[in-house]
Amino acid sequence: MPPFAKATQFEPPRAARHPVKHRRHDVESCDDYAWIRADNWRETLEDPDLLPKPIRALLEAENAYAASVLADVARLAETIRAEMTGRIDETDCDPPARDGDFLYYRRYREGGQHELVCRRPAEGGAEQLMLDGDLEAEGKDYFSLNEALHSPDHRLLAWSRDDNGNELHEISWRDLATGADGSDIVEDTDGTIVWTCDSQGFLYTRMDEDFRTAQVFLHRIGADPADDVLVVEEKDPAWFIHLRSARSRRHAIVTVSDHDSSECWMIDLAKAAAPARRILPRRPGLRYDAEPGAERLYLRTNADGAFDFKLVSIGLDKLDSGDWREEAPHRPGRMIFNATVFGDFLAWLERENCRPRLVFRALNGDEQAIAFDSPCHHLRLEHNFEFERPILRLAYSSVTEPQEIYDIDLATRSRTLLKRQRIPSGHDASAYEQRMDFALAEDGETVPLSMVWRKNLPPGPRPVLLYGYGAYGVALPDSFDESLFSLIDRGFVYAIAHVRGGTEKGSRWYENGKMEHKHHTFGDFIACARHLYAQKIAAPGKIVAEGGSAGGLLIGAVANLAPELFGGVIAEVPFVDVVNTICDASLPLTPPEWREWGNPIESAEVFFRLLSYSPYDNVKAQAYPPMLIEGGLTDPRVTYWEPAKWAQQLRARMTGGGPVLLKTNMEAGHGGASGRYDELEEIALRQAFAIEAVNT
Repeated sequence: MPPFAKATQFEPPRAARHPVKHRRHDVESCDDYAWIRADNWRETLEDPDLLPKPIRALLEAENAYAASVLADVARLAETIRAEMTGRIDETDCDPPARDGDFLYYRRYREGGQHELVCRRPAEGGAEQLMLDGDLEAEGKDYFSLNEALHSPDHRLLAWSRDDNGNELHEISWRDLATGADGSDIVEDTDGTIVWTCDSQGFLYTRMDEDFRTAQVFLHRIGADPADDVLVVEEKDPAWFIHLRSARSRRHAIVTVSDHDSSECWMIDLAKAAAPARRILPRRPGLRYDAEPGAERLYLRTNADGAFDFKLVSIGLDKLDSGDWREEAPHRPGRMIFNATVFGDFLAWLERENCRPRLVFRALNGDEQAIAFDSPCHHLRLEHNFEFERPILRLAYSSVTEPQEIYDIDLATRSRTLLKRQRIPSGHDASAYEQRMDFALAEDGETVPLSMVWRKNLPPGPRPVLLYGYGAYGVALPDSFDESLFSLIDRGFVYAIAHVRGGTEKGSRWYENGKMEHKHHTFGDFIACARHLYAQKIAAPGKIVAEGGSAGGLLIGAVANLAPELFGGVIAEVPFVDVVNTICDASLPLTPPEWREWGNPIESAEVFFRLLSYSPYDNVKAQAYPPMLIEGGLTDPRVTYWEPAKWAQQLRARMTGGGPVLLKTNMEAGHGGASGRYDELEEIALRQAFAIEAVNT
């Protein structure tokens, strides 16, 4: 029986066509489904009940159709979800991080969807539950806890949450002695919180009406938020503001950036209302991050041709002198992608040919490195509060090995295991094989391809879930994901295509997958699929392609270019209506995106380039594999109408194959469901879809 054989029993929704004509660069186009974008879309992002009835009816009809077609698949999905639940440590707890007299941590209760924010005395004593995420989520269709950060004097907790998935967060503060929240709630923020040294206020980033992080404000505890002090403002809509605390907690760092350049400002948290100090002025192509130490300021920067970044420093009292000292030189192909400072040590993570390692040194010493042997692994710096002690907290995992968290004493190189991820239903890493191959692209580049599969299954080609992204310089991590093993244990190979557009092979890898080089991203993914077939890793026609957001663009493009390679397609919140979106400067993310894709409003060359690969505009009269498309009604990044229009376009033009299924989460945004168990339902359905897609 062919996959989704019952789909023929149900009639898919057919949206009415109301053609809207556009004329751009002397080219006239017609968008039959433009009406699916609500005129009041901004209001709908904040209140989904305001969605016009005809559009709601269409999305609900799509959800009903998908549910009907997937009725049998849903039973398998429920089995998979139960398996995934069995792998979750229901009472999972972070390793506590010491700050003064307290140990701070987050944990879950058994059966709980959301985190509990806790502390206990460092020298022993009872736990204090500072914030109960499950309690705060009660009665809400959506709840996502973001920051929950104690004040330096340990008396208060500032916390932020998103109640509908549109990424607009409210910030409250709580008296930890009484458990009561203050009445001064700060609205329309991105959720970031940085306390002042005196514990009397905090900095936050406010979002504007276009969902841009555009301003940093200072809020004083108990004051009216309308009186908050503006500290930093960015008026150019192509630039976003990002706020964070320095490790020393004496300064806040404000990074203003687009996809090409950055500019950093430093705020003295002992004088937070004073003017911020700019570190280096912005200029095209200059990118840098800043981290102040005790006496010197450290930068990770691509200045002076250091395209894979170097580390430099300057005295905090000599910022205007230009007397920069090199701390870690630039080496082409070695991408320094994260750096941090301790009282007497400098540490960073670097990546070469897709493999990361930890490097560190005393401020006046030689480099030392800690590497891991697994061919496909991931490293991440974890947060700890202490600045003077040279104890670096590092998370390690591989595609076969659950996460381990270590405290590494940089002075002695000793390593203390704090936590090993527990898989209650059991996990034997030795039962799985991991491998990294390099697929040959058409222009001769070699594309890293990470893979994991179960060893004891019959030999020979297998079905493959091939995941890709390839944008914004994001390097896909080769980390452990316990949710994948239901698929892997059923015979799948899970593979990650590290295509151009990321930084897995350094900044050149990113630059060669953006702007006029974007076609490399698609070609690399296709090369990975062909490599899997050529090496007889994948059974003929048994590759399911998956990607989300900008990775959904990748998946949509390759589905148009080479549908015969794929047995199924999974596209999560896919950015597929590329031309219409990037030509619309009123959309929240469009002006910043011009640095990634180009500006088609001003440039005919850019317009025709985008038109050549936009998934929505390039749907062809050909057969397409079964497709599962997901959207989120309150998504400000990839607005709900992009996947909805694409599904209609596919059904109208394709000549065979399918089915095309659209699922819109009517209560969530870009990240999907918020609770940890609710999220498993979405993941399980994708895996069940993949299994059915190759079940011939």
